[in-house]
Amino acid sequence: MGGAIKSFIEKALPFAAMVMVECGEVGMITLGKAAMNDGLSSFVYVVYYNALGSIILLPGFILHICRNSRPPLTLSILCKLFGLGFLGICLLQVSAYTGINYSSPTLAAALGNLIPAFTFLLAVIFRLEKFNVNKPTSRAKALGTIVAITGAFVMTFYQGPTLFKKIINHNNSNENLLSSQKSKWILGGFLIAITSLCSSSWNVFQTATVKEFPDEVTVVFLFCCFGTIQTAFFTLILERNTDVWILDTRTEFISIVFAAVFGAAIRSMIMGIMFLGDVLHLGSVIGAVIIAIGVYTVLWGQSKEQKLVIDDESLTENTPLLQS
Repeated sequence: MGGAIKSFIEKALPFAAMVMVECGEVGMITLGKAAMNDGLSSFVYVVYYNALGSIILLPGFILHICRNSRPPLTLSILCKLFGLGFLGICLLQVSAYTGINYSSPTLAAALGNLIPAFTFLLAVIFRLEKFNVNKPTSRAKALGTIVAITGAFVMTFYQGPTLFKKIINHNNSNENLLSSQKSKWILGGFLIAITSLCSSSWNVFQTATVKEFPDEVTVVFLFCCFGTIQTAFFTLILERNTDVWILDTRTEFISIVFAAVFGAAIRSMIMGIMFLGDVLHLGSVIGAVIIAIGVYTVLWGQSKEQKLVIDDESLTENTPLLQS
């Protein structure tokens, strides 16, 4: 009985971790949007919470290098980690939060589902994954990618009638917290789509880097440090007003600490509608459904391919060495 419970917990832990990560991301998105509506620059937000994250990671990194032997940190690896920081923080996160500032957390959460589709495209382009048009699984992944991207276009360019508005009353400064003009909404959707593409590229790049330098603690810490320094450098150039570095409200402070440490347990759509006065349009629902169909078609094709590979390996193992 105890063994069965232990086995169940071990199998459930990865799914629980994924749920916690997802909740953390949507919490960061929603609180980040609230802080930016209070006047916090998206550039400064990214710099502050990654800087705080680096400080939090520092003790663990020091203990890690003192207690464990690690592979040599060559100049080539440092350059790759520098590139990971630029792609994953300076480009990805700044684009993400600028896009969220122009649109809403709902759009960001939905378009984030494009990451598996973009990852599949990049894996095929860089020949990390084989694509055979004669295989049903390959066709399913290709079709799912097309459907997911179509859903992203629908959600970005078509809003439709309003389905839900804010539930609670806000003061005048917060009445239009998540509303934006059509042009800004489209720009926000475009930036978030770029974020998904950057995230897919980062996943591929990070996988290759960790295979070459299998020290995840060092990779994460240096990636975070490099990204923070790069973003701070560009922020100093683009944000000439030094007042943007001052945190004026409690929301700004909480959002930065939250982003660096915790994550949240409330989905961004519910949080946006109920607490931030977000407006949910029919186009957002239609687009999200189309994206979900496309994404899960891609994932279905991927799972079928993995099952076929496992079955083939099992068949090979059971084949007699001598056949008449």
